[in-house]
Parts: sequence; C-alpha cells; structure tokens
Amino acid sequence: MEEVLETRHLDVLDAADIASTVKAAKRTEPNRAAARSYHILPGFFIQDRPLATPLPPDEPILPRFGLLDASDERWETFKDKLEDMNAAAPSGTSFRLIFLGRHGQGYHNVAEAKYGTEQWDAHWAKLDTDGELVWGPDPDLTPAGEDQARAAHDIWEEELAYNIQIPQKFYSSPLTRAIRTCQLSFDGLVNDPHCRPEILENCREEYGVHTCDRRRTLTYLRETFPHFTIERGFTEDDELWKPDKREKRDHLATRARMVLDRIFNSDSEYFVSISAHSGIIRGFIDVTGHVPFDIPVGGVLPMVVRGTVKT
Repeated sequence: MEEVLETRHLDVLDAADIASTVKAAKRTEPNRAAARSYHILPGFFIQDRPLATPLPPDEPILPRFGLLDASDERWETFKDKLEDMNAAAPSGTSFRLIFLGRHGQGYHNVAEAKYGTEQWDAHWAKLDTDGELVWGPDPDLTPAGEDQARAAHDIWEEELAYNIQIPQKFYSSPLTRAIRTCQLSFDGLVNDPHCRPEILENCREEYGVHTCDRRRTLTYLRETFPHFTIERGFTEDDELWKPDKREKRDHLATRARMVLDRIFNSDSEYFVSISAHSGIIRGFIDVTGHVPFDIPVGGVLPMVVRGTVKT
C-alpha cells in the first residue's frame, strides 16, 4: 500500500534520477517565479493537533471535516476569517484552505491487507495480480472504495446546510482511483460549468516498483475522463515509474511543494481540493510542518496553509 516507503528490497532513486524526475515535473508547472515558504496555520481543525487515536477505517472523515467550531454559523465564520486574513496579509503572503482527500479503497489496498505489508512490499506489490485480484497497473476503486467516496459526498452535502464553501479549484492525481474519488465525492455539488478538475502529474502517489502506482496513458485519461482537464506538458506514457527504483520521501515533499507553488502563484481562489494518495499527502504534511497524520482510505485532511514569498 502507498503508506509505506520500503527500501530494503529495492534500489532508491539516486541523485541523477531525482534530478531527471524534477526536471520532467517542472516542464508541466507554469508560473514558478515566486519562491515561497509554506506553514500550517493551526487552531481551526481537530487534525491540527495530534489525535489521541487514529481514525477508524469505517469512519475516515471527522464530523464537519474536523472543524472545531460546531456552531450553525461555523462555515460563514470560517470564510469571513479566511477572507480577513488574506485582506490583512502583507504583500507576498496569502492563505488557502486545502482539502487533501485520499482515494477510497482500491484493489491494491485489498491485496496488501490479504498478504500483509511486509510480504506486499517484498513481493506482491511488484506484480500485477495474484490470479484472483488485479491491482496493476493503476487499479480502480473497489465497491467499498466507491462507497467511501460517496460518504465524503454526503458530508459535503450535509455541511452545505451550514454554508460550507465548496472548493473553487479542484486538482487530482492522474491515477484512476483518485480521479474516481474526486468524481464521486463532488458529483452534483459544483454549479460552475467552467470549474473542471485538473489532473496534475505531481499529485500522483510515490512511484516506482509498485505496479499499482504506474499511471495510464494520456490518451486513456482524455478518453475516460473527458470532464477533467490535464495540465500542459503531460506526457503520453508514464516516464517516471521504474520497475526497480522507488521514489524517496524527500522527493515526495519536493513534488508537494511544486503543487503548492502552482496554487499560490497561479490561483486566486481560497478554497482548494486535491484528490490524491497517502504518500503525496505525507509530502504536503512535511512541507507545511503539519503534525503527522495517518489518513485512512477515503479520508479528508483539511489544512489552512500560509504561503509567504521568500526574500
């Protein structure tokens, strides 16, 4: 499963590989003029502080997405606060609320549970199937995973009664399980026909070795998900995934930072959704200094992020 970064049974990316993958990713990232630092702004969500116990798999999303304010005016109050912070921020500083959603259960998650993480990493993750389950390349959601995405939709719908702001920008990993989670989670909730989710290479799961993390072709994505846009420079084939080299955690953080650069440099919207995976979400946690958080499949981690131009 994508939570675990295991190096005992494989070669990790060396410096040359990291340089080449960063170069490939940069080709698809516009407007990188402003270098920024990113920090979490705590005090709004339960997840801003360490949880006493991990979230149970059958309840991966906290009520109100974890917002501490439980009043009927909670989301109006939050929206006003976020707008006030941005209005009062010095030049070069701005704030975003980013909802990091992990995909629902995929067939690779079922396979890892079947064999255990140690055997999964050592052997099974390198294959496409065990003859019963098929998890590579790029597995879809299981029926249970679809239900988890619909459960997220239901919470969004419930919070609309309290005037939650539906995200104004949507980004997704190019892996099918994340795209399908985005589709199901926000089905019928976005009224703006021009607000189409965008697929970003840098939102994908940590890549290499595990066949479940090898993406499909550009042609497949265009034909299968016509309502999604795809970033400029996205390659036809997966040029990053290697059968014998696994991406390292610090490189995940580099990719997460590049996604934040895109959001803060290019987007004016304050409310953003990213449909992705546990590994890249861990990259966002590392970059922003958020407390460690183990996000279960189908879970959502909201974070208020302050971006400041470096001087």
